[in-house]
Amino acid sequence: MTQKHSFPPSVYPGAKVLILGSMPGEESLRRQEYYAFPQNAFWRIMGELFGFSRDLPYAERLSRLGENGVALWDVLASCRREGSLDTKISDPVPNDIAGLLERNPGITHIFCNGSASFLFLKRYHGELFRRGISIVRLPSTSPAAAALPYREKFAAYSVIAEIVKK
Repeated sequence: MTQKHSFPPSVYPGAKVLILGSMPGEESLRRQEYYAFPQNAFWRIMGELFGFSRDLPYAERLSRLGENGVALWDVLASCRREGSLDTKISDPVPNDIAGLLERNPGITHIFCNGSASFLFLKRYHGELFRRGISIVRLPSTSPAAAALPYREKFAAYSVIAEIVKK
């Protein structure tokens, strides 16, 4: 199995929300961009929530999220995995989520993009669940999670816009 490494966090001053994935998929790793697979609904949802085109250059999309108080990272720093499926992850090594939160005390809500990120967060950072920070598992934006239609995923993620606009 191939060793994979996640990206540095995308955090701007004033972040209120942290969205956590598990580990970038193959297309994301190839392009060095969060949620780069075209069928992944992440950028479509974020663009619709915050009023920007998912077709903007990657750096501008990250900037728009940051301007809206949204940070991105992955629960895992590295793992072994063939392909992009979370079910194929082995030898996971966690990122320092607690350290990121200490450096960014304005982050009061964590949203996990799918079950794998939530379960890895619980396994490696259980103390966060006892610290009073809000942690919510959202449906995966991955096309592998096709059982839930786009509008339902969008509705679930809309809580993020409500929080950052407070």
